[in-house]
Amino acid sequence: MDTASTLAFFQNFYTDAPLYVVTEPGPSAALPPAASTVGSTAGTSAAASGAATAATTTDVPVLAPAAVAAPAVLAAVTAAPVAAPVLGPTSPAKLPSLATLTAPVPTSRAATPANPTVPPTPIMPPLPPTPAPAPVATPKPAAAEAGRQPTTLTLAQLPAATAAPAGRVQPTPTQSPVAHIPFSTLGSNANGLVVLVRLSPEEFRKVPRNVFLNNLLKALRLIVEDVVLVNVEHPSYPVALCSLRQHLAAKQFLAFGKNLLDVAVYTTQPYEPVLLFGDTAFLGASEISMLEYDAGRKKQLWQAVQRMFMA
Repeated sequence: MDTASTLAFFQNFYTDAPLYVVTEPGPSAALPPAASTVGSTAGTSAAASGAATAATTTDVPVLAPAAVAAPAVLAAVTAAPVAAPVLGPTSPAKLPSLATLTAPVPTSRAATPANPTVPPTPIMPPLPPTPAPAPVATPKPAAAEAGRQPTTLTLAQLPAATAAPAGRVQPTPTQSPVAHIPFSTLGSNANGLVVLVRLSPEEFRKVPRNVFLNNLLKALRLIVEDVVLVNVEHPSYPVALCSLRQHLAAKQFLAFGKNLLDVAVYTTQPYEPVLLFGDTAFLGASEISMLEYDAGRKKQLWQAVQRMFMA
C-alpha cells in the first residue's frame, strides 16, 4: 500500500469517530456538541494537514473541503466556551479538592504537637507548718566550760647551780643592784613559763608570731598564751629576779641571749638546765635569730629542754 492511499484511508476512517470516550457509572449527561465537535475537528484538521503534506510530496489529489472547513470549525469552537455539565440529584457525590487533603502520618512516627494542651494542675492546700525539733543539749566537758587550763610543766631532777666566783657579788632573790632595770611583758599567765629576750620594741611585738618559738612550745604541749614573754630593755644589764617576782610567780625561766637574769649571770652555762636557790629552774640558750638557722644549736636546745622538763 502506498503512502497516498494510507493517508486517505485513515482520513476517511477517523473523520466522524471520537478518539476518546469516558464511560461514567450511572446516568450522566451527554457530552455537549462542542466537545464532540472539538474531537472531530481535531481529527479532521490532523488528517487535512497530513493530506496537504502528502500532496506536496507525492502529487496525489487530497479532498480540499475538509482542509478548508477546519479553520472555520476551530474558530467556532474557540468563540463558544464549553459549558460544564450540571449533576442531577442522582449524580455521584463530588470528590474533595486535593488542596484540602493532607498526607496521613504513620501512627508510630506521629509527632507531638508544638503547643500541647496541658490540663491545669490542681492546687493543693498548704500543709500545716511542721514544728521545729527541740534542740538537744550536748553535755560539754567541765574543762571546756571552765575555759582552757594552762599546762603545768613538771621539772626533772636538776643539779644546783654552782657558786659565784670569788670577788663577784651574787644577787639574792630579794636584793639586787640591778633592780631598777626596766622590762616589758607580753602575756597574762603569771604562773606559766617565762621567756626572756632582749629585742627592740618593734621586734618584741613580733615574737608571739615567731615560727621557731611556736614550734618549740608545741613540742612542750604549750602555746604562746601559756607563757609570759619578758623583754629586757637595757642593752647590757640583766633584769633582776626580785623585780620579776613582784609581778610574776613563775619559777621556770627560758632565756634566749646573754646576761638576761641577774642571779644566773655567773652560775650557769648555755644549754645546761640548773636550779637556782633550790626552786627556780633556769635554761640559757642563744638568741632566737641565731637558733632559727642553726641546726646544731637547735639540737642542743632540744636536748636541754628534754633534760629540764621530760626526764
